[in-house]
Amino acid sequence: MTKIFITIPWFLPAFRAGGPVQSVANLVKEFHEGIEYFIFCGDTDVNGAELGDILTNQWIPFNEYTQVWYAGPEKISDTLVKQVENVKPDILFIIGLFSWHYNIVPMMFCKGTKKILSTRGMLHPGALSQKRWKKKIYLQLFKLLEYQYKVVFHATDLEEGNYISSYFGKPANVMVAGNFPNKVSFIPIEKKSTGMLKIISVALISPMKNILKVLEALEKISFQVEYDLYGSIKDEDYWNVCKQQIKKLPENISVVFHKEIEPQKVKEVLGNAHVFILPSKSENFGHAIFEALSAGRPVITSNNTPWNQLKDSQAGINVSIDDSEELINAIGFFASMAQDEMEEWSRGAFNYSEKAIDVEEIQNAYTRMFGSFISDKNDLPKP
Repeated sequence: MTKIFITIPWFLPAFRAGGPVQSVANLVKEFHEGIEYFIFCGDTDVNGAELGDILTNQWIPFNEYTQVWYAGPEKISDTLVKQVENVKPDILFIIGLFSWHYNIVPMMFCKGTKKILSTRGMLHPGALSQKRWKKKIYLQLFKLLEYQYKVVFHATDLEEGNYISSYFGKPANVMVAGNFPNKVSFIPIEKKSTGMLKIISVALISPMKNILKVLEALEKISFQVEYDLYGSIKDEDYWNVCKQQIKKLPENISVVFHKEIEPQKVKEVLGNAHVFILPSKSENFGHAIFEALSAGRPVITSNNTPWNQLKDSQAGINVSIDDSEELINAIGFFASMAQDEMEEWSRGAFNYSEKAIDVEEIQNAYTRMFGSFISDKNDLPKP
């Protein structure tokens, strides 16, 4: 068996951190032949909330080929290093760049194991623009200590691979393996009449997700629009600005904030909407976007996600984050639709999702990436 030790700040039942948690959960669910996973994470969610039904500071089963260690608040780094020594993994798979305990410590202090560093979109210019001076100093130190030559970088698509290469230089070893998706089965579209629209976002409330941009666009919409917003508040100052914008909205616009939603309830809330909207500054994958498409919900999103050329497939509309008119026009475009046209775009979204992901190729990519580290590759599935 190949042992893969994964370090990540949060893992299920934590869900508020969004994409990386879902990506790792999907990985250990979909890619497990000949592999034993050990996931080392914190014992709280991203907002500090305690996780229910877990035991801390011991290995507990997540599924038949995965064990999880939920680390308590004391001596996290020491415990992590010790557990890597005890497990003796073939691969240390580090998820993220900037967490001291779960990214920096395993990279610097865990010896005797090969390391894959998964940047998870954190080198995208949009992501680096948040807290950029702290990140810039850390990344300069990273390069000064030449850690770019001591790890293999994992990118989830070619664009992310290019960001890694441009930041750390061509000698950086980058391997591409996409995210396994979480498909939501098709949901018949909610009743729709011309001049009204129900839209939904499921996202962290932070500048990266551009929720304020949506609220500003809604101020210019003359149609009847209901906007349901689900998400954890990551940036309180940003949310306060959003709340001020909500107060400015005209009577034809209704906004309801529901806070975060557990993953198993996403399908239910998608069923109450016509269109999913999330004009993110960047998305490494955008699990919520793909889930919406797979449920048959057209998507309004930016050009900075993997989900592009949406309009060509009648699956949604990509907009520029620098052009507010494009977002306003996209919302108006769907609001003006009648039921039959909305159903046509719903089928287009679902069909787009079916063609967008090649699960077999993703399987092969992980086989190549993990297998390249292991002298005896017989345990891994053949690409």
